[in-house]
Amino acid sequence: MAGADGDDSLYPIAVLIDELRNEDVQLRLNSIKKLSTIALALGVERTRTELLPFLTDTIYDEDEVLLALAEQLGNFTMLVGGPEYVHCLLPPLESLATVEETVVRDKAVESLRKISQEHSPVDLEVHFEPLVKRLASGDWFTSRTSACGLFSVCYPRVSSTVKAEIRQHFRTLCSDDTPMVRRAAASKLGEFAKVLELEYVKSDIISLFTALASDEQDSVRLLAVEACVSIATLLPQEDLETLVMPTLRQAAEDKSWRVRYMVADKFSELQKAVGPEITKNDLVPAFQNLLKDCEAEVRAAAANKVKEFCENLPEDNREQIIMTHILPCVKELVSDTNQHVKSALASVIMGLSTILGKDNTIEHLLPLFLAQLKDECPEVRLNIISNLDCVNEVIGIRQLSQSLLPAIVELAEDAKWRVRLAIIEYMPLLAGQLGVEFFDEKLNTLCMAWLIDHVYAIREAATCNLMKLVEKFGAEWAQNTIVPKVLGMANDPNYLHRMTTLFCINALSKACGQEITTKQMLPVVLKMSNDQVANVRFNVAKSLQKIGPILDSNALQTEVKPVLEKLASDTDMDVKYFAQEAISVPPSHSSLFTPLAAVILEPQSPQRTTTFSPSVRWKVLAADGATSC
Repeated sequence: MAGADGDDSLYPIAVLIDELRNEDVQLRLNSIKKLSTIALALGVERTRTELLPFLTDTIYDEDEVLLALAEQLGNFTMLVGGPEYVHCLLPPLESLATVEETVVRDKAVESLRKISQEHSPVDLEVHFEPLVKRLASGDWFTSRTSACGLFSVCYPRVSSTVKAEIRQHFRTLCSDDTPMVRRAAASKLGEFAKVLELEYVKSDIISLFTALASDEQDSVRLLAVEACVSIATLLPQEDLETLVMPTLRQAAEDKSWRVRYMVADKFSELQKAVGPEITKNDLVPAFQNLLKDCEAEVRAAAANKVKEFCENLPEDNREQIIMTHILPCVKELVSDTNQHVKSALASVIMGLSTILGKDNTIEHLLPLFLAQLKDECPEVRLNIISNLDCVNEVIGIRQLSQSLLPAIVELAEDAKWRVRLAIIEYMPLLAGQLGVEFFDEKLNTLCMAWLIDHVYAIREAATCNLMKLVEKFGAEWAQNTIVPKVLGMANDPNYLHRMTTLFCINALSKACGQEITTKQMLPVVLKMSNDQVANVRFNVAKSLQKIGPILDSNALQTEVKPVLEKLASDTDMDVKYFAQEAISVPPSHSSLFTPLAAVILEPQSPQRTTTFSPSVRWKVLAADGATSC
């Protein structure tokens, strides 16, 4: 096209057209992602008059291309001339908001909501509001679902006459014949209610809320529960009992478990919205029923909210409500037949101890904690152990220690490696709470056993665990307890275990300090440079590079240098590479290591410097005070 007219300025749009019509989806996608660049080249006027009409006419592409287009157009305001011309972006976005693919429609609606804020009130009524009406009255359900997300962004800034029309359109969509449209309307009901005047919330929204909460489709009813939270926060306390609570009670006893699940999932938010009085009279019995629900999914969702619900109860009778109404249900859930329910409860039950205090915790909660520590499900035991800090604050962990140890041992030896991994991550917390004596006596052996686990992720986590324990208990404890056992693994017949020794030294050297690293760890690392397995030898080179900054210059020169020189001429390519990398460590990474690097990189060792450029050698040499100018 550009060649025919002889106008080079048309070339960008010609490229765009060619690529958009290319059979290769990736090329079309790339061209869409370059729209902003093309628009800049064309200028604002030609973008409005040529590019946007072209895009509007060619919306027939693959979903991923349309998704990229919908996203791009949301950032196009300045490329079409600013807010004054932002309405030019509406036609292509309107088309995108009607396509069949949900993610494309959602992205188009997101971009429309974004650019609606850049319309002036006049433009909003002249251009944007008619678009919303067209979508709301479209023949296909796709356009009507998209319209539901646009009412709330234009309502606050239009005239009262237009507001009345918008409310009417929303009412119509709430009773649409298509369940997908009613679902979309229900999902936006709370958002729309927030921008309405209070009188219309009472007269319009409540009736719509009641109708949607009684819809024949449970997928619509459960979305009405979400809207209930927003609506309840908008109404005065005196209106909640008559306008909201009848529908909420109905939802809490709905025949569909999905609706009851949604009530349980939103229970804490509902509790805050309706206030303490209604909570005491209505929500406590409803919560009891949800904790006893016949469906495990509902019980699990309610169990997850136990701590939060109890925290938000009115302080004057919180303890009485928990002990009388909630705790009996919790005791039943501890022995529930479903492991997901027990696991959900275990993740929050420890938090009740801070609410009920020491005496009630010892008398009523401690037996439940002990029972869950013996549960056959590893997730239950793990969730109890991961929240021990709550109990430690109230009664101290010693009360649990006798039951705690068997549970930890079982988890540490669980067949599932992810369970073993999880308990390792909690070990530093447990060590801090149990104290060094209990740890050394009962748990130290476990921590060392993890270092030779057959799963690498466990060995890696166990190494990090040792570092955290040394940081908690100190270098002296490490020297007496951990370091000898770690260094003993250097003679293990399994090369993976010998490598774990090196990984532990890398992790522990900084926490243990220079003296322990130089006197105890370094000799072992240097000895392992003669290992028969190349993987061990190149990890020796990496370890020497890692601990280099901790060692003094004398050790670097007299002990480390000869070993790295030997490894740099190893027959194995990887060993040679990592040794040379350790030798040439940049000064910025290890100032202590620089003298060694300078010595080894001197010109008289050409066989080991050929892999480094002259500029690198000069920089390393110049960094040494003895050789700098």
